[in-house]
Amino acid sequence: MLVFAASDKGGTGRSVTSANLAYRRSLRGDDVCYLDFDFGSPTAAAVFDVPGSLRGVESGGLHSYLQGKVTEPHRIDVWADTENEALRQRPTGSGQLVLVPGDRSGGEFATNRDAVRRCVSLFLRLEEEFDVILVDLSAGRSYAVDMALDATSRPEARGLLTRWLVFHRWTRQHIVAASGLVFGDRGVVAGGVARGHDKERLLSSIRFVRAAVPDPESPLLAHVPAPQSAWLRKCDQDLREFASAQQVGYSRVLSTVPLEPVLQWREQLITDEDVLASKVANRATREALEELADKLDDEGAWGER
Repeated sequence: MLVFAASDKGGTGRSVTSANLAYRRSLRGDDVCYLDFDFGSPTAAAVFDVPGSLRGVESGGLHSYLQGKVTEPHRIDVWADTENEALRQRPTGSGQLVLVPGDRSGGEFATNRDAVRRCVSLFLRLEEEFDVILVDLSAGRSYAVDMALDATSRPEARGLLTRWLVFHRWTRQHIVAASGLVFGDRGVVAGGVARGHDKERLLSSIRFVRAAVPDPESPLLAHVPAPQSAWLRKCDQDLREFASAQQVGYSRVLSTVPLEPVLQWREQLITDEDVLASKVANRATREALEELADKLDDEGAWGER
């Protein structure tokens, strides 16, 4: 299963949530590969706490592979190479957790036929080896998004099960941006159809994830003044109506991740130690991530919406 993580803006929680989904699926026993297709800012290793690769690898990463400089991109075994002590004690029954980083000196680059061919080849090889391949795409209508649409439109890749998660924060600006990325004149749907994707099939593979969503009923907000509490509830209701008008309403939302200080300030994997031992992270956040990880291959969640 290929899961593409996209967003129109930076700061949506796309990368840190995607990394947590990869982690959660691996804990379940799945073999998981995380591809850092955020070509302009390949920093996924920072979320996994892998030293020496925080801004990508010196050479031999995804940039080098897609540009034909190496025959296989560099791989990082997260369980073995992380500095996070909670991760180094690999849980019994967990699957592989592999990061394929970008190049430190790389950047956005235009899609061409050879790069797309290499991308298709990589997806097909990884699909045979891993249960879940999570592809973190650069923000916006980027070259990475174009490459994903190009690669999955090729006849040899059309048999792959693909999902698209579009991340946005719970603000008017982010709702407008997420809607435009998917439904705009040059958005994912229009771009996919232009490349030969079936419109209905592509639409059925796209769901939205709301990240950093404040809950007006949360204990974290229990002590705010009454006028502010009423204002928060009114804003939340207004946003729900606005999202529905922008085609980003409840029926197209796969999951909501609550506002979580650890994800906001540290951008890390949420482990059981963080929730149960040190208690720096909230149980509701872990539960939301577990639920979203489960829904990735839950056909009931991906039916006709």
